Amino acid sequence: MKLDKTKKKIIIPAVTPLTPSYQIDSTAVEKILAYFYAHDAVPFILGTTGEAPSLPLQQKRDYVAAASKYKKTVTALYAGISSNIIDESVELAKFCADHGVDAVAATLPAYYRLTEDQMKRYFEQLADAIPLPLIIYNIPATTHMSIPLPVIDALSHHPNIIATKDSERSDERLQESLQLWKNRDDFAHYLGWAARSAAALTGGSDGLIPSTGNIFPGIYQKMVQAIEAGDEALVYAMQQHSDTGGALYQSGRTLGESLWALKVLMHEKGLCQPVVMPPLLPQDENQAKELKETLSKIPFTE
Repeated sequence: MKLDKTKKKIIIPAVTPLTPSYQIDSTAVEKILAYFYAHDAVPFILGTTGEAPSLPLQQKRDYVAAASKYKKTVTALYAGISSNIIDESVELAKFCADHGVDAVAATLPAYYRLTEDQMKRYFEQLADAIPLPLIIYNIPATTHMSIPLPVIDALSHHPNIIATKDSERSDERLQESLQLWKNRDDFAHYLGWAARSAAALTGGSDGLIPSTGNIFPGIYQKMVQAIEAGDEALVYAMQQHSDTGGALYQSGRTLGESLWALKVLMHEKGLCQPVVMPPLLPQDENQAKELKETLSKIPFTE
């Protein structure tokens, strides 16, 4: 996969739309992808926001197949293949390759604490075994390990490793990452920390992977357009909108609770049902009502 770094990317980590019986809602997949593509965003399915660790392999395949069906010919589609079992990741990557996915992302396996050598060797083994370009996904909040930047930098020269998605909340790490990779033609940096979107783009990051894009993709589309126009004031104005949108479903909630809240907001927009996969659970109707009322008062629209 040849990287095009001439334009900043908006990659949205999509929710997994489910029916009440926990099957993939294909109709909702079509609506969600169309919503993203209309805002010049790339869908990334089966990530953290997509509840991928809770989905059986068959549901993952069903989601890939549905997303492939509704992928537009001139657009891209990314998918997560993370698993504690490397053979499962390889198997899903091969399925993705057969169904029009352009690149895959993987975290570290999350059960055993790994040394730096083990981290490096894991991603090398995975990249050697799969038929699609690999994005290294660093998210200590769920894996309970941070992939050191020197490890990622060493892996960045592997011919099948093309980028990193970094969701670690560290300003120092962000700045060091940008210094390492902003001028590389063969490796990209994508930030998965929406609160630092503007800082990342103005500092040279290649793009954003914000969960808030599920409900407000236009914020990030306008942010990228402002970068291209050299309008830094507008970039940071969009950052304020991003902060407001993120707080709407994240503030005061655990990660799992925020995914239910996100789906409630998407249901209000007619995109999917507010069904989360166990062990996650819906919260009470009063909270859902409050979310919808607050959404109606948000001072920006798509």
